[in-house]
Amino acid sequence: MIKTSVRQAIRDAMAEEMRRDSSIFLLGEDVGRFEGAYKVSRGLLREFGESRVIDSPITEHGFTGLGVGASMSGLRPIIEFMTFNFAMQAIDHIVNTAAKTLFMSGGNVRCPIVFRGPNGVPRGVAAQHSQCFASWYAHVPGLRVVAPYTSSEAKWLLKAAIRNDSPVIFLEHELLYSKEFPIPPKIEVMPLDQACIVREGTDITLATFSIGVEHAVKTAEILQAEHGISAEIINLISLRPIDSSTIIKSIQKTGRIISIEEGWPVCGIGSEIISIVCEKAFGYLDADPARICSADAPIPYAPNLEKAALPTVEKIVRTARKLCGQIR
Repeated sequence: MIKTSVRQAIRDAMAEEMRRDSSIFLLGEDVGRFEGAYKVSRGLLREFGESRVIDSPITEHGFTGLGVGASMSGLRPIIEFMTFNFAMQAIDHIVNTAAKTLFMSGGNVRCPIVFRGPNGVPRGVAAQHSQCFASWYAHVPGLRVVAPYTSSEAKWLLKAAIRNDSPVIFLEHELLYSKEFPIPPKIEVMPLDQACIVREGTDITLATFSIGVEHAVKTAEILQAEHGISAEIINLISLRPIDSSTIIKSIQKTGRIISIEEGWPVCGIGSEIISIVCEKAFGYLDADPARICSADAPIPYAPNLEKAALPTVEKIVRTARKLCGQIR
């Protein structure tokens, strides 16, 4: 299989869907002539023209509202945020309009729209640009929230998100754009509500998403090679809804779990995972569930403080060894 970058996979997904369906258009800052802040929309303006690849002013509130209205009128917009940090300007449209329209219209008005862009901590850009908003959006009824890790997930999940009749939050990660992964033979779309097992294990479960999968894979290799601990890795992929059955089945096998995320601890994705485990699989636990997440503070700019605030392989390894009884 040929390896493809996550950036290219997202670009290909948008291009293929726009060729398939003329109601799809891309709207955001610098998505056209500049080909995206991260070059994710390279070549789309040339192929589809200015009526379907639309450069917006620097006004997230304005162009998001335009997209939401267009989706209610029969179109299928893809709204790109240069970073989800800037999506805070548009959160009223996302939460109070897009997410709630189907319910408040008695099922008569749908809002098929995708909000996509980089989420999480890209390193070295200070507190206002270093936030993971996964739990914010996963909290909202009416939204679907997904966070791909591999190129394959990015491509097939985005195609599924574009075709879905509900608003979808599509959380990418800046540090993954240039990573290359093999894309298997065409599968057309991926389910928007399923996790996957990245690595089978018997001693402890590592549940994570997005760039956290990279940390988990490195952790599992160290645990196996240096400490004889077999770690199972769950790539959540879908954050709303969370695939609780996959988590529970893993706990029934391993008896231990660590959640890993770049979000803050209070009301985070890890909090939800541990709640699921305690409510539905408590009897299978052999140790207290644990969370590895960002410090409960704005992310610092200084590299040494930033590293101290974020999840690291070293922190996960130590926590796993503790849960497995190797250290106190």
